[in-house]
Amino acid sequence: MTAWRPTPALVRTCILALAGIAGGVVGGLAVPLVLAAPFVLLGVMGLLGRPGRVPAVRTQIDHHRLHEGQGTTSRVVVEDLTGVEHVTRVAAPAPHVATRPAYGAVGSLVEHGLPVVEFSPRRWGRRIIGAERIALTSPWAGWRTGPTDMPEHGLSVLPQTAPYDSRAEVPQPDGLVGRHRSRRLGSGTEFEGIRPFAVGDRLKRVNWPVSLRTGELHVITTRAEQDAGVWLVVDGLRDIGVSGGIDGAASSLDLTVRAAAALAEHHVRTGDRVGLLVVASEGARVRLGSGPRHLHRLTGTLARVRTEARSVAPERLDLGAGAGSVVYVLSPMLFTPLVTATASLLRGGASVVVIDTLGDRSTGEDPRALASLAARMQQIERDDRLQQLAALGCPVVPWRGPGTLDTVLHQLARRAQVPKVRAR
Repeated sequence: MTAWRPTPALVRTCILALAGIAGGVVGGLAVPLVLAAPFVLLGVMGLLGRPGRVPAVRTQIDHHRLHEGQGTTSRVVVEDLTGVEHVTRVAAPAPHVATRPAYGAVGSLVEHGLPVVEFSPRRWGRRIIGAERIALTSPWAGWRTGPTDMPEHGLSVLPQTAPYDSRAEVPQPDGLVGRHRSRRLGSGTEFEGIRPFAVGDRLKRVNWPVSLRTGELHVITTRAEQDAGVWLVVDGLRDIGVSGGIDGAASSLDLTVRAAAALAEHHVRTGDRVGLLVVASEGARVRLGSGPRHLHRLTGTLARVRTEARSVAPERLDLGAGAGSVVYVLSPMLFTPLVTATASLLRGGASVVVIDTLGDRSTGEDPRALASLAARMQQIERDDRLQQLAALGCPVVPWRGPGTLDTVLHQLARRAQVPKVRAR
């Protein structure tokens, strides 16, 4: 903090007091002396109320990691309040951050408590808050130190996990034990069916009642003790539309990140192993894992997604999910190499579901305008890509929140049980 300086109010008070005294003495009149008496009193009290030392001031916030829509409080800490009567704070506005008071300006007497400013981030990502100026005032508003600039605080805002739940089983799980059991036959405890004996079957699996009734050996088949290996592929190449935060319209990247967070939370809480791949110029990859700590890692990675002008070279685009995995591709599907990589992944044996996160982008613009014509041409190309993916057997589902994938996962689970013929 800077040194204590007299306030304009104290300067005006002293000038008026001296002027009244001088006028009364020079003119020999009592009226100026009477009028100057209150200013003399205020001036003397203000001059005598000068604090002895400048206190150290800093700010701190209660939380450094929040979800969209949650809030935190910025508090001011003063080491020595001796001689301080009033504290004033003015916080600078930050994009996608709501403040209370609305304009970030607040002040209060020390005896009523130090003033606080509340911040509420309205969009996921990295937010900078707490850039403010603080001034301290002595009793009788005689002396002031500041305003002093306070350092900013970084706030990590996680995407809001939209309400999502699914009762459908993941079609081709691959991992350890979780709630979503594997459809694969193997050594396990969950009953799958009874079939005729084949070379290599264990004798302990023989079902004697059925074997005696039919005259041929039959064995019991069980499901493998495996859970779901789920990959989330997030398209962070472009952001279509303008984000209005949690309270307004959502851009395509908002839908993508929030849908990915909802799917990650759902599958992690049901015991599945979840991995994440961010397709961007500076992408990120999180290996398969489970548990609350892994969920924090996934949501933290999603909060750091950024779109840049640079694109990804097609030869560097590798989704990297093996056969038997369940892959959710969350994308507006406007990048042709990503569509090609999705088709290659589908041919490789993975269960792929494309979640369309473009949203409703209809506007009231003139259809003959150049921008509107370009958007319509891009929409036609996008629809053609989605039709080609659907022809390959890849379901394309727009994100609708709870129950979005129930029907699709049921269909994929039935498809996974159908015998497949592969050419060699």
